[in-house]
Amino acid sequence: MSKKTKAPAMDNGIAQKDREKISEGLSKLLADTFTLYMATHNFHWNVKGPMFNTLHNMFMVQYTELWNAVDPIAERIRSLGFPAPGTFKEFGKLSSIKEPAGVPKAEEMIAILISGNEAVARTARSILPLADDANDQPTLDLLTQRLDVHEKTTWMLRSLLDD
Repeated sequence: MSKKTKAPAMDNGIAQKDREKISEGLSKLLADTFTLYMATHNFHWNVKGPMFNTLHNMFMVQYTELWNAVDPIAERIRSLGFPAPGTFKEFGKLSSIKEPAGVPKAEEMIAILISGNEAVARTARSILPLADDANDQPTLDLLTQRLDVHEKTTWMLRSLLDD
């Protein structure tokens, strides 16, 4: 039998304690992103009323973008040397977003998604100083991209409600 070669300790220039803190923050971001994805997809399926077509299509664009965001976030956690959360139970503990109850009216859906996108932006923003202090440019880049998406989405959703 041959011996299995063990991987050397991670030494990517970011201290283990910093990688751990960043990964914990990214795990919260992943949970928030997935929770918002589920709410947005739910609203896509269940929206009705005079804004149906507009919202149905808008929500599809938004949930597709969120779905495509979860993998890079999870893979960044893995790249930092930690397991990515991946169950509803873990996401429920980590997410700052509460799942909506029932099927709200269209305008309430919009308000819920505004709050959800702002929550994801706050979570992303809270990780920035950790990544910056650790000189972790890939995480900074990921967070900057996520902030841009969520702030733009919030603006678009707000535009539907503001006069």
